[in-house]
Amino acid sequence: MALPEHAAPGHTIRRLWPGDRPAVLDYFQRLDPETRANRFMGPVGEAGTRAYAERAVTAEGLVVGAFVDGVLRGLGELRPAGTPHGFMLGAEAEAAFAVERDFRRRGIGTALFGRIASAARNRGVGTLHVRCLDRNKPMLRLAAKLGADLHRSACETRGDLRLAQATPFSLWYESIAEAYDFTLSVIRPALAEENAA
Repeated sequence: MALPEHAAPGHTIRRLWPGDRPAVLDYFQRLDPETRANRFMGPVGEAGTRAYAERAVTAEGLVVGAFVDGVLRGLGELRPAGTPHGFMLGAEAEAAFAVERDFRRRGIGTALFGRIASAARNRGVGTLHVRCLDRNKPMLRLAAKLGADLHRSACETRGDLRLAQATPFSLWYESIAEAYDFTLSVIRPALAEENAA
């Protein structure tokens, strides 16, 4: 059976909603110092990480998570580069990703990037930017694999990925996926509470 567009074997890739905030907090606090520094383009302490995680799912744009056995193990973010206009994010946007060290090389980063790129194109984004430190080899490999134009500077690299325009099918597909994602975000915590009782 062919996998859905953004699926990866053994993973669930879905949009995150405000009800997922506890999972996002746990995820960011589990990141090892190197992964955290790569994600934030420099060292960030516990308080800064917690403050960021608290607002991640409610900030402009959207957040997508990768769940392995029900636990959030990878996270991708899509943020507008300028001022968004409702659903539309504008011509350019930025993407950021991190996957826990023990869960890399399983297709999670590629699946997150695919979901973020689709969401971006459906919101009018023509160019998706990613930035990473030059030492962040996994991110550099992923950006190159996905066809981003890489621009190196003193200590960081920017990748620019050109996106196709949205189609009626891509918009329909995302609306179905997001309805499913929202349902999962509501029923999974309820099921976990029920199982714990």
